[in-house]
Amino acid sequence: MQFLEGIREKFRRLVESRHLSGEEEIKVVSARPLTPEEAIGRPERRDFPLLKGKETMIQATFLDACGQAYTDMPGNYRGTLKEVLTLPLRNNYERAIFIATLNAVMRQLKLVDRTIHCRDQEPGRCATCLVEYVRERFGNPRIAFIGLQPAMVAALAAHFPIRVTDLDPDNVGRRKDGVLIEDASRTPEIIEWSDLVLATGTTAVNDTLSGVVGRKPVVFYGVTISGIARLAGYEQYCSFGH
Repeated sequence: MQFLEGIREKFRRLVESRHLSGEEEIKVVSARPLTPEEAIGRPERRDFPLLKGKETMIQATFLDACGQAYTDMPGNYRGTLKEVLTLPLRNNYERAIFIATLNAVMRQLKLVDRTIHCRDQEPGRCATCLVEYVRERFGNPRIAFIGLQPAMVAALAAHFPIRVTDLDPDNVGRRKDGVLIEDASRTPEIIEWSDLVLATGTTAVNDTLSGVVGRKPVVFYGVTISGIARLAGYEQYCSFGH
């Protein structure tokens, strides 16, 4: 929570500096869960968490812009930007609304440009491009992959040593494309083993991000992290986000 409180303060200052805190009657944020097809279309693989019902994409709309965030606690929301800035951030629902709104507002301000999830064949292409991204940026690292994204894990495992952790108990102990999925409690050990951490931006929603940063180089993947990456200076990989 300490990390998100810092992001909240940066967001609040940004809103004030861009004069978005007045005229509350028109500064309305609306948010709703997307269906799997709305969020990701029809990708080649059918084991993405969005398609299995394990996670849902929340989409927030602010003025002319949309921003998204993954969550396992979906729900609708309607309120002013001022009200979003005062959400208690007590659970994954409130944090997802806050982060999706942050992404939408920063998209409206043209500070970020990838706040909508890729669709159809793009997730598979994104995974393929990630291999070259890692090789060009980091050489041949041992990778700690935090938060299972099956297409990315399959692509990376063919080229790099990789260990994967996930919060979903249905995944833990199973192998995906030959890689054992380990419990999230192993994350500190796996980060210590690694040269590079690739982490889902959903760590910001489930309040585990602070346990990922600070020890090894970290790249966050996906659209959830877009606004936070810009405000906090984190590296983000998102080749086909919209």
